[in-house]
Amino acid sequence: MSLHTELLDYVAREHAEALLTPPQLAQDALTLVLKNGVVLTVRYAAADAYSLRWRTSLHAEGVELGIDTAPTHPGLSTAPNHLHRADGSVVADPLTAPARRPQDNLARVIEALGRDPLLTAACA
Repeated sequence: MSLHTELLDYVAREHAEALLTPPQLAQDALTLVLKNGVVLTVRYAAADAYSLRWRTSLHAEGVELGIDTAPTHPGLSTAPNHLHRADGSVVADPLTAPARRPQDNLARVIEALGRDPLLTAACA
């Protein structure tokens, strides 16, 4: 079973109440539509290599936020993981950690985005 398939089963079982529609699995990603309209695309290459990107109706079309583990911001306290904010800035990731299980990281992101799609409180 692939990691994306495991995450699909996990989300459908543990986070169905947060979803507007059932989770969708594509070849290389899992797409989740939350009840507040956030569309979250989940990509896990490995347990410690991931990209979590989302769009929200709170911003103009085309604005995307995300958390990933690309080693492009080594100066951040959470490197390699980091958060791309709506204003284009990159800051320390307030939610995930590569050492955590993917299910735990995903749960934290789903819960946080359900409360605050722009993660303004988490980055304050």
